[in-house]
Amino acid sequence: MIPEPDVDRAYNVRATVPARVFDENMRLYRTLSGAAVAGLRGHANLVYDRPSGERLDVWGVGDRPRPVFVFVHGGYWRALSRQDSAFMARMLDANGIATVAVDYTLAPGAPLEEIVRQVRAAVAFVHREGDRYGLDPARVVVGGSSAGGHLTGMLMLDDWQEALGLPQDVVKAALPISGLFDIRPLVRSFANEWLGLDDVRAADLSPALRLPGRRPPAVFAVAEHDGSGFLDQSTRFQRDWGPGSALLVVPDVHHYDIVLELTRQDSVLSRALLDLFTPLRRPCGPPVPQMVDAGDRLRRVRRDDDQLVRRRSRIRPDQ
Repeated sequence: MIPEPDVDRAYNVRATVPARVFDENMRLYRTLSGAAVAGLRGHANLVYDRPSGERLDVWGVGDRPRPVFVFVHGGYWRALSRQDSAFMARMLDANGIATVAVDYTLAPGAPLEEIVRQVRAAVAFVHREGDRYGLDPARVVVGGSSAGGHLTGMLMLDDWQEALGLPQDVVKAALPISGLFDIRPLVRSFANEWLGLDDVRAADLSPALRLPGRRPPAVFAVAEHDGSGFLDQSTRFQRDWGPGSALLVVPDVHHYDIVLELTRQDSVLSRALLDLFTPLRRPCGPPVPQMVDAGDRLRRVRRDDDQLVRRRSRIRPDQ
C-alpha cells in the first residue's frame, strides 16, 4: 500500500526535531540509563519468556519487596532496547520503587502480535517471579513511550490475563507516554514497511477500539511539541478511558525528550508517576533474601550481551 502524505506528516515525529537533537537524545537514553543504574541493587539479564528468549532487568530493589514500574521502550517497535530504558531507575529508587526495563523482539523480526504477547509475558513474569527479585507482584504500574505507549495500552486491556493465569487487576495503574492507541492509520504510513499490517490486524491491535470493562487509573502523557497524530490520539484515548484518568501535556518538551523528564524528581511527569503509586503504599513486607549488588554482574552481563546490543543498535528509530 502506498503511504499517504497526510498520515506520514501526522506520525513522522522524526521530522519534528533537527537531526542533531534526535542523535543527542538517542545518546542520552543509553548514557543516562547507565548512570542511573550504576551502584543500584538489582538483577540483570533475566529471561522472562522462554519461547523468544527475551530478557528484562530489575533495578532499585531493597531489603523488602518494592512496588515496581515496568517500562516498555519505544523506537517505533523496531529499535532501542532495555539498555536505553532505565534512566528513571535512580529517581524511583529514591522513592522506594523498583524499575523493570523490558526487551522485546524488534520488528520486522517479529509481528506486532508477537511483540504484544512478549510484553504481556514480561508482566506475567513480574507477577509470578517478582518476589524472588525484590518486587511486590501486587503493586505493578506499567508505562512506556511512543511504541512503548502503544504496548502499555495493550497491557491496560482486560482480555488477556486469564489465559496467563493472572488476576485481571495485575496492572494497578498505567503511564502511557506519547503513545499510539489506534494504529489503523499506520497501515497507510511509512511505518508499515516494517509492521506489515492490514486494516483487520491493525484494528485488533488498537487498544482504543477495545476499551475494557475494568479500567485502571492512568495518566496519558504527551509532549507539548509532539507529532500531531500522537497529541490527537492521547487526547482521544484519555477522553474515552474516562474517570480515573488524566491527560498530561508536558510543556516545553518534544517526542524524544519527554520521557527523560522521569530522571528528575521535581518534573511534572515524575510527580504524575509517583502519584499513581500513592494508593499502592502499604506497610513493609518480609525481608527479601540474598539481595544483589548488580555492579559487577552488570559488567559481566554487558560483555555477555554485547553481541545482542550491537545487533539492536544497528537500527536506530528513524521516527
